[in-house]
Amino acid sequence: MALPVQKQLTYWGITAVVFCVVLWSLGHVLMPFILGGAIAYFLDPVADRLERMGFSRIAATGLITIVGLLIFVLMALLVIPTLTSQALQLFNVAPDYAKSIIAFLTDRFPSLLDESSTLRQSISTLGETIQSRGAELLNTALGSVASLLNVVVLMVIVPVVAVYLLLDWDRMVARIDELLPRDHAGTIRELARDIDATLASFIRGMGTVCLFLGAYYAIALMIVGLQFGLVVGFIAGLVTFIPYLGALIGGVLAIGLALFQFWGDWVSIGLVAGIFAVGQVVEGNILTPKLVGGSVGLHPVWLILALSVFGAAFGFVGMLVAVPMAAAIGVITRFAVGQYKISLLYRGYSGRSDD
Repeated sequence: MALPVQKQLTYWGITAVVFCVVLWSLGHVLMPFILGGAIAYFLDPVADRLERMGFSRIAATGLITIVGLLIFVLMALLVIPTLTSQALQLFNVAPDYAKSIIAFLTDRFPSLLDESSTLRQSISTLGETIQSRGAELLNTALGSVASLLNVVVLMVIVPVVAVYLLLDWDRMVARIDELLPRDHAGTIRELARDIDATLASFIRGMGTVCLFLGAYYAIALMIVGLQFGLVVGFIAGLVTFIPYLGALIGGVLAIGLALFQFWGDWVSIGLVAGIFAVGQVVEGNILTPKLVGGSVGLHPVWLILALSVFGAAFGFVGMLVAVPMAAAIGVITRFAVGQYKISLLYRGYSGRSDD
């Protein structure tokens, strides 16, 4: 006999409160494990495919680990130092770019940018703020002992957690399935499948799209000769998960930098603009349809709201769990709406005659 609905709601409510309290109080401790779990979830389909090819789970996990280590070493030796150096340079030259904008606008619109105009002061202040705050933030993050220790901990714990979770992923899922309440196991499995489908399309699909586009933008812009091409590609790829925002931010930043660097060389400026045009065409017609599918299940506004709310409540760890929580809440909300529409509360007694 199932528990009364009121008691069930009480138990699930207590569980939700405990989850929030633990996440708020132990978020910094849980971060490596959340990152490791996300990596294992992302790579589980790869391990499953290797198993279908004849590898054992241990061999599949070992092969993925070796490839991952090689990629990490290449990133640490080639990409990360260059990315950091370009980011610092970009912060440092921000005031010069602000002065160039003021000079350009002053020549074209002298009445708009006199010495006391608000727009002139705002542009100057923005450049100085980017230089002081941006460089200060990056140097603090890279130079402080605490941050260095945190980075070391993440570099050690996250891969270890990811390897162990990837190795035991199927067994963990089976074990969790055994612990489901028997009266609701079918419903919970259905909801879990919907959540997994949403997460798979977003985290795995959009994650792959972000990695591909970020690499494409960075490499193409560096080939063209844009001074901060790696940073622009990294930023554009990072925010590609929000439709059109990655191309918009990256395109505006890249074309703006190209105007300063290549002023008068319209071919180079056109190539920079063309890189983002091609990226959008490839993303919209090839990458997103193939890797993500027709419907991700996470509306961009809902995703931004979840990132904002969880980030404000739980910090960086909250932003890490925002996407899976947004997917879970969305699926549960759709399920609740479906149950409501077949209930007497929605249909009323008059609706029973339609059956």
